[in-house]
Amino acid sequence: MGTVHSLAPSRGRRGPHSYQQIAMAEESTGELLCERRLENESGEAAAFYRNLHKPVRVGIEATGPIHWFERLLTELGHELWIGNSAKIRASEVRKQKTDERDARLILDLMLAKRFPKIWVPTPAERDLRQLLWHRHKLVCLRTMLGNQLHFLAMSQGLCRKKKLFTKKGRVELTGLALGSLDPPAAGRTSKAARPT
Repeated sequence: MGTVHSLAPSRGRRGPHSYQQIAMAEESTGELLCERRLENESGEAAAFYRNLHKPVRVGIEATGPIHWFERLLTELGHELWIGNSAKIRASEVRKQKTDERDARLILDLMLAKRFPKIWVPTPAERDLRQLLWHRHKLVCLRTMLGNQLHFLAMSQGLCRKKKLFTKKGRVELTGLALGSLDPPAAGRTSKAARPT
């Protein structure tokens, strides 16, 4: 990696991360190559990274979802380092915060080899976590609905525990006289007890 490049995503007027302030330097000499602001929405930032010839190391403060940026840099062969925001902020003596100062601070930490890099899951690990979270929500939903059906059955004097969800239990559940008490409940019971 010949070039170290840091950026500080900032909240613009059109929403979060609409632009990024960058500072770029040569790793071996520490010479500042450029400082500028890139627009994300217009495609200026993507075009800038595509025009970089050598793979660069990009340092960024950990902020909200930046999956699009991770994908872009991976496609282009650049290396992305995501840093701990609190540790980056703690390393700055001056408390006044600007995008330009943040970009230079990240660059200085990378050049001094003091950048507080954090672990980031790979896209495959992130997808697996998303699937597990989705499954967890489905299991919670199934449990909640089962508990509601148990309560409904027990309130009508039918206590079958786990057998409530067998074929015989479903027949008993649909046969409950709920219509006289609560018409919407009868409809919910018949829909929930249908075999899948």
